[in-house]
Amino acid sequence: MKTRILVVDDEAAIHRFLTPALEASDYQVASVTTGVEAVRRIAGSAPDGVILDLGLPDMDGKEVIAKVRSFSDVPIVVLSARDREAEKIEALDLGADDYVNKPFGIGELLARVRAALRHRRGGQVEQAVFSVGPIEIDVPAHRATSRGADLKLTPKEFELLLLLARNAGKVMTHRQILAAVWGPAHVEDTQYLRVYVGQIRQKIEADPAEPKLILTEPGIGYRMCE
Repeated sequence: MKTRILVVDDEAAIHRFLTPALEASDYQVASVTTGVEAVRRIAGSAPDGVILDLGLPDMDGKEVIAKVRSFSDVPIVVLSARDREAEKIEALDLGADDYVNKPFGIGELLARVRAALRHRRGGQVEQAVFSVGPIEIDVPAHRATSRGADLKLTPKEFELLLLLARNAGKVMTHRQILAAVWGPAHVEDTQYLRVYVGQIRQKIEADPAEPKLILTEPGIGYRMCE
């Protein structure tokens, strides 16, 4: 069966452009133009992934994310002309898997959709070992290696690296990372997080000044490359 993608956007031009591009990549595409239709369709037909505009005529796309996340973990890639960091952070914190700005390249959008679909599918079964580039993380052994050599990580560094590896390819906001690793009381301690990311980069990057594994999403958070 083909992977089913629901496109939620009130611009007819977006549907005319996206539908054939997605179908050419072997997706089955359905389209709606309002938030109410989107929530109803996701609840009723359970698509495999959603591409969602934030500027819908009947409700904000962030409200759609919040409603959908109350009953579904379907991958959601936001596609929006809003480029303010606060908008991106709020959408991601509400449960969006990724965010692509308009105007956009179809290649980038398709890559983000594929990554979101892989992440959700991979999350269905807890993995014991994660491999990202030269990094391998053995969860039961609480051990991480780079090109076969042991990484000397503190417990928090290990937990942070594991969190990013589990979500490889996905943007994680500062608040999401801080809440997961340090707890809700520390969600504003972004400088603290930068220090830890810097320490990990010193241990895993060939050139910590030009990181290739843990990438910074300016003002938003971090993404570990797949």
